[in-house]
Amino acid sequence: MVSDYRRIADRIAEEIAAGRLRPGDRLPPQRVFARRRGIAGSTAGRVYGELVRRGLVVGEVGRGTFVRAAPAGAGAGRALAEPVSSAPVNMQLNYPSVPGQAELLAAGLAPLLRTDVLGEALGLVPANGTGAAREAAAGLLAVPGWRPEPERFLFTGNARQAIAAALAHLVRPGGRVGVESLTYPLVKEIAGRLGVTLVPLATDGDGLRPDAVAAAHRAAPLSAVYVQPTLHNPTSTTMPHERRAELASVVRELDLPVVEDRIWAFLAGAGAGAGAGAGAGVGAGAGAAVDQGADAGTGQDEGGGGGAGEGAGGGAGQAAEAPRGCVGGALPLAAYAPERVYVVDGLSKRVAPGLTVGFLVVPEGRAEEAGDALRSGGWAAGRFALEAAVRWISDGTVARLVAAKREDAVARQRLVREGLAGFAVRGDARAYYAWWELPEPWRADTFCAAAEERGVAVTPGPAFSVPAVASGVSVASTAASAASAVCAASEGAGRPVRRAGRTQVSPFNCVRLGLASVGPRELAEALAVLGDVARGGR
Repeated sequence: MVSDYRRIADRIAEEIAAGRLRPGDRLPPQRVFARRRGIAGSTAGRVYGELVRRGLVVGEVGRGTFVRAAPAGAGAGRALAEPVSSAPVNMQLNYPSVPGQAELLAAGLAPLLRTDVLGEALGLVPANGTGAAREAAAGLLAVPGWRPEPERFLFTGNARQAIAAALAHLVRPGGRVGVESLTYPLVKEIAGRLGVTLVPLATDGDGLRPDAVAAAHRAAPLSAVYVQPTLHNPTSTTMPHERRAELASVVRELDLPVVEDRIWAFLAGAGAGAGAGAGAGVGAGAGAAVDQGADAGTGQDEGGGGGAGEGAGGGAGQAAEAPRGCVGGALPLAAYAPERVYVVDGLSKRVAPGLTVGFLVVPEGRAEEAGDALRSGGWAAGRFALEAAVRWISDGTVARLVAAKREDAVARQRLVREGLAGFAVRGDARAYYAWWELPEPWRADTFCAAAEERGVAVTPGPAFSVPAVASGVSVASTAASAASAVCAASEGAGRPVRRAGRTQVSPFNCVRLGLASVGPRELAEALAVLGDVARGGR
């Protein structure tokens, strides 16, 4: 009997592996499956149980059993970095593009293709780039009150590689890194490759809780903290000034380095990350941000960007008060603790993922050692991409793209509010993503499978959750932290129209919607499909 049901499960598994059963396909009811196979109903139950155990299917009472949207154990971050789903509408990927972008970028590339220039552009470049690249990058990342010193820059192939280089530099294999209880999925994969343990830390409506950092460090020393203080992915929370100041004070006391991920921060306000050449029209979308939310993550301004002359030099700023130039409290964390914070940023979202550069801004005196880690990992930027980036920043191309993408993000959030009205959806009006607390009785895996069957791929909430088993933190405390993050998000900038009625919200009941990689009309249609699925339509 045991071998019989497992052999049947093996055959179903082969059909899934061969693609004859696709993600989102619904298996027949067990009684139908048993009749077709000529087996007992109890045996069919064991087959389905075995498929669940292997992570190949998910099921819920009253809805059915579905082929998983992604095999269990598969890298959750892969679907966010490259096209994995075969669904016609992919809302897992999230790389914004605006009309006229290719033409704008082509104009900046044209001078590089001249034979007298191309030869040098195809050569090697050190980890700290060129003088022109460092100056351009410093101007790009500058906001009033903070301008990173050019000599602190290192360059990678993309921002993910900058995260990897920073963690490889800061954390030995076996070390522990504190992260928000919901974090960027690829950080989990990077940590796994580096032999680093991620420790989930409690958050609330203002972001990462400093007391959670201190408590985790007392329980077992942390080597570093990774945090997204501005437009956190997936919840879009932005830390207010008071929280940033408190967090800076705590990491100073604990002597902890921090990796600050700012890849989406350019969306957070007029001028942030606009770079040189920012002119009329830049940041037009920022003023519309306040119409969607009312928490600390909405309506804040990241500053003026573009190498503003009022920058604060090396980012010097006291944690006890807002650094000079702070508007709305959304200065980089590096402005509060410049000797502690490693800033990660890049061009994949501002510009495009196919020809991009990552930035790693290190504390004073750390460039050589961090550069060694970068080189040993093979994460250095290519010279051609770096030269292209310098031209795009200097001629105002990046500024124009940033302005257009800010407006585009605001417009897409409006589509979310219209298409999912009545659902508990949170998304800062400036963000390119939304966090959806699904209505009962949906769970993330089942919903993602059902949505994919209808042609729309979304990311299940557990992809962002850090498992307790990997952290040494109790399952109960981790679940409470993740649930707290979800609840805080649901009461924040997304202004949900109604609550979903759950007694406890967890990532397993949520999905993230990436809004950037599909056209506006396609997005509106996909949101209508998702709403229909959530209401029980198939």
